Amino acid sequence: MKIHQFSIDEALASLHSHHEGLLAAQVENRLREYGPNRVEQVQGEPLWLSFIREFVHFFALILWIAAGLAFFAESRHPGEGMAMLGYAILGVIVINGLFSFWQQYRAERAIAALQKLLPQHVKVIRDGKVGLIFAAALVPGDVILLQEGDNVPADCRLLEAFSLRVNNATVTGESRPQARDALPSSEERLEHSRNTLLAGTSVVSGEGRALVFATGMHTEFGKIAHLTQTASKTRSPLQREIVRLSRLIAILAVTLGLVFFLIGHSMHMSFWDNFIFAIGIIVANVPEGLLPTVTLSLAMATQRMAKRNALIRHLPSVEALGSATVICTDKTGTLTENRMTVNALYLDGQMLTPTAVQRQPELAHTHRRLFEDALLCHNLKETLLNGKWQLMGDPMEIALVRMAKTCLGEVRGYPKINEVPFDTDRKRLSTIHHTPAGIVLYCKGALEALLPLCTQIQTAAGTVPMTQDARQAYLNAQEDMAGRGLRVLAFAWRMLEDSHNAPAQERDLILAGLVGLEDPPRPEVPAAISKCRAAGIKVIMITGDHPHTAQAIGRQIGQIQTDNPIVITGEQLHRLSDIQLRLVLDAPDLIFARVGADQKMRIVTALKKKKHVVAVTGDGVNDAPALKTADIGIAMGVAGTDVAKEAADMVLLDDNFASIVAAIEEGRTVYENIRKFLTYILTSNIPEVVPYLAFALLKIPLPLTIIQILAVDLGTDMLPALGLGAAKPEPGNMAKPPRPRKERLLDWRLLTRAYLFLGVMEAIAAMSAYFYVLYSGGWQWGEGRDSQDPLYLKATTACFSAIIVMQIVNVFLCKTPERSVFSAPAFDNRIILGGIVLEIALVVIIDYTAWGNLIFGTLPLAPDVWLFILPFALAMLLLEEVRKFAVAKWKYWTGKS
Repeated sequence: MKIHQFSIDEALASLHSHHEGLLAAQVENRLREYGPNRVEQVQGEPLWLSFIREFVHFFALILWIAAGLAFFAESRHPGEGMAMLGYAILGVIVINGLFSFWQQYRAERAIAALQKLLPQHVKVIRDGKVGLIFAAALVPGDVILLQEGDNVPADCRLLEAFSLRVNNATVTGESRPQARDALPSSEERLEHSRNTLLAGTSVVSGEGRALVFATGMHTEFGKIAHLTQTASKTRSPLQREIVRLSRLIAILAVTLGLVFFLIGHSMHMSFWDNFIFAIGIIVANVPEGLLPTVTLSLAMATQRMAKRNALIRHLPSVEALGSATVICTDKTGTLTENRMTVNALYLDGQMLTPTAVQRQPELAHTHRRLFEDALLCHNLKETLLNGKWQLMGDPMEIALVRMAKTCLGEVRGYPKINEVPFDTDRKRLSTIHHTPAGIVLYCKGALEALLPLCTQIQTAAGTVPMTQDARQAYLNAQEDMAGRGLRVLAFAWRMLEDSHNAPAQERDLILAGLVGLEDPPRPEVPAAISKCRAAGIKVIMITGDHPHTAQAIGRQIGQIQTDNPIVITGEQLHRLSDIQLRLVLDAPDLIFARVGADQKMRIVTALKKKKHVVAVTGDGVNDAPALKTADIGIAMGVAGTDVAKEAADMVLLDDNFASIVAAIEEGRTVYENIRKFLTYILTSNIPEVVPYLAFALLKIPLPLTIIQILAVDLGTDMLPALGLGAAKPEPGNMAKPPRPRKERLLDWRLLTRAYLFLGVMEAIAAMSAYFYVLYSGGWQWGEGRDSQDPLYLKATTACFSAIIVMQIVNVFLCKTPERSVFSAPAFDNRIILGGIVLEIALVVIIDYTAWGNLIFGTLPLAPDVWLFILPFALAMLLLEEVRKFAVAKWKYWTGKS
């Protein structure tokens, strides 16, 4: 047996404690053995190691090597611009490393948020005396005193309870306050026991005395903290693709370097000249601008998402959300509005709305006792908040009071003189009040609990005896209201002679009517769910609420569309093996209800094993492990705890499920945009490599210098690439299923288009411009040229300028990879337009200013050179349009469109 299943005396004996508390010597020994009552931080990776890790990941290593090779080449052949290239690459590494480390540092602060939820002081009984101690000094066996408003400092077993109710939402996910008593429990699971209080929860009403049986990391709260810290955060799909891309680029660059080294060797080049030549090839093939472009593109996407109420904490999560195949969502506050409202009333055989009653004052007068019942029978407290008196407590009771005030029009409070507390066995609450008519008992609760106690019914003609037909009519009305997803409460009353022996007075009641309450679904959610279905994204509800409530909401929002959905409770999930769970996850309509923190994480893990990309929402401490384990964790910004927000990748500023769907649309756009600017960036690699190939094979002067390559990669290409990263969603973005998990960011389609099609056209244009200038100046094949020869400088300037012109056209071609460039607005992307203006400005500065000529080894070009380049740009545009047309026709005829 467990401690919550013991009697009070057995529970005390099991911990060698007493009603008068522990002795000082016992406290000292136990504090030494069990440690302080606080959430300890699991020994993780040191901060300095996390900092270093951001500078030694695979792509960073490639850049370090490229920088090292550049400095080595500068040492062998000074003055060729390799040193400047090396410093530029180092700058890229440092900026990205610092930015990534800051993101990681913020993510590791969840433990501080956990500590904030635990109280600092607590009342404890030791040696028979009541004292105030630090919560950290509590030990198993301590007896503590709790009252309304207190946070629970440790896991406790109640010894006494007086109208005690607790809010367990932060640990178990249950949205309504739960009644607690000191009786032995038959529950198997500790967190659902009626006599147990859990660390991190709070007392909503009443008071009690409790026995501490677990402290610190041994509490349920501590176990969640441990799960949160030890749950491994897997790489996002984008992070995995960047690693793969880095490897491909490294292999490609090194392979080309070796090939060119062998070519040079076969042509009897000197070893060092050949080696420096190979280094140039390797560095030319490393896209130095890739990391900053990806980082800045993701950062810009986070700004767009923030405008749609989705705050991104970790940049790679932007793209991860776009590739989501499953969303595991909470119910309360995410799918619903998190506010109880009265939806329907059943009075004297009529189903009415509060608005209808308000319009008919005579109805409210006839059934005044029901509205008085709703107004008075509760445990709410009035608190001064922001200068206004507000009701604090159970949202359901607040909704009933508001409804009563609305329907009665004027409100008169009658003093409460006694109470019979609510508990889940009695399923009712009774309060006794002094009224002008005398002493009245008001009772509310489940119809099945009140119906046997009622002998009369309130009607328009007064009170009449309860009949079997009337009894059945009420049961039918309750079934009708429950079928609409309403929580149904019955209300009854009776006049009393006195207020003594209140429990015995709950008899011969007059049934006043029924009230149906709902936590209405957010109006935007059904459309968002429908959008998810169209986009091939599965939505699974995971809630701490009752399964019937969850199922009713599921039907209202369209998450459930079949007649027999699968609803799994925490108890049922506990009995399922991992294989059985993975089979259950294939069900089209699926809800998990009454689940614990470890179970939510287990569901997420099972989905990931089925190769899903999983997004998970959460607001409580209990959600933190699942948020951290998921591909993307989504915390609630309004109702969420600090713990959930720190563990999550994204925070919903409005707690609205519809905002997730909007963010998914942005995430999908990000992935497509990254492919666009990858195509754009990689295309320029070919016209950068071909000049080196021509230099080695054709024995001509080097058509493009290292410093000019740097001007393209980190100068002219950066802003247009960012513009592509900020492009608007393509039409039909959310009408397609999530991309296959096996689909790669850098695949053969992208490489073929960038390297073998667009890149080849740019290389032809660049080399043609180079030879045009040389031949126009009287150059003969086989002639060598000094690096400062004006004709040679003009020729390299033409080669460089041709690449820029072709890239200006290329940015428009990459903007619409499948649609014709003429079918898309030409001036809807200000960043691209700004990038083109910047490219033109840089070319003018580099080509036509004295210091630009000095730094980049250029000279001004004559107008005829520009006229020579322009037809190549036009040809590139037309050939790409032909390719897009051919691909579209092929997809149409093969049915892949």
